[in-house]
Amino acid sequence: MTSRDKRRNEVWFTEESTRDLRLSLRINGELVRKESPYQSIMALDTAEYGRMLVLDGAIQLTERDEFCYHEMMAHVALCSHPNPKKVLIVGGGDGGALREVVRHDSVEAAVLVDIDEEVINTSREYFPTVSCAMDHPKAEILPMDAMVYMKDHKGEFDVIIVDATDPVEMAAGLFQSPFYRDVWEALSDDGFMVTHIESPITDAAVMVPAYRAMKEVFPAVYPYLGFMPTYPSGMWLYAIGSKAHDPSEPVRKAPEGLRYYTPQIHRGSFAMPPFLSDMLDGVTDVSSNY
Repeated sequence: MTSRDKRRNEVWFTEESTRDLRLSLRINGELVRKESPYQSIMALDTAEYGRMLVLDGAIQLTERDEFCYHEMMAHVALCSHPNPKKVLIVGGGDGGALREVVRHDSVEAAVLVDIDEEVINTSREYFPTVSCAMDHPKAEILPMDAMVYMKDHKGEFDVIIVDATDPVEMAAGLFQSPFYRDVWEALSDDGFMVTHIESPITDAAVMVPAYRAMKEVFPAVYPYLGFMPTYPSGMWLYAIGSKAHDPSEPVRKAPEGLRYYTPQIHRGSFAMPPFLSDMLDGVTDVSSNY
């Protein structure tokens, strides 16, 4: 939500991360505010983080730090798969993950499927540094339901990146085992699925069930950590579901010019602090967390 500080004549955007935690940013102006058939969409110009995309009141990306998230979503899986040729991005209508995927020489086709065409259009218009690969020769952009799409494309993809919004309303099913089974069916025999499973500090009650749901489907699930300043707590957990390969060691060279990902960060991101291992292993009860 946006509000005015009358004492300073300033406008602020506030995201309610939990019932007891909020993140506020001063905004210079509102670029667009609209309703799609699926959600509310805002693009704001912030004083601290540049342009910011907000969906249903939740921060999706800012120009200043989006590379932290998108590089870790894309390059960990793509650098540890021996030969990723065809990649599917579920969600990710801003185009950030797509931008990173098409950097890989081995990738021949990258399909982005996001149900909300208005998110795609908003990113094209207001976030050109994020959406810049949408017209790349390798890219195909489809505004439709990814679950429908995957059922018609079984066994086709070497890597599937699930770049979902927070697990509420229409996105809630993207963190559950029936969806992960659809992903499994759409993957090739040695494919990877990669997704984010929220913050271990503020969203443990979401993170742990999502991790366990992945383990119901994939023979091996590898959690890994990254940092994302404008996401709740700044500590963000990702997970790779693998049919065959161990993704914790890079086997391919990363593209040039990256700002976050390195082979050393790749390896180190799979080291879990004890408190987080205890959560994922069921030693710590997280049912009381928000």
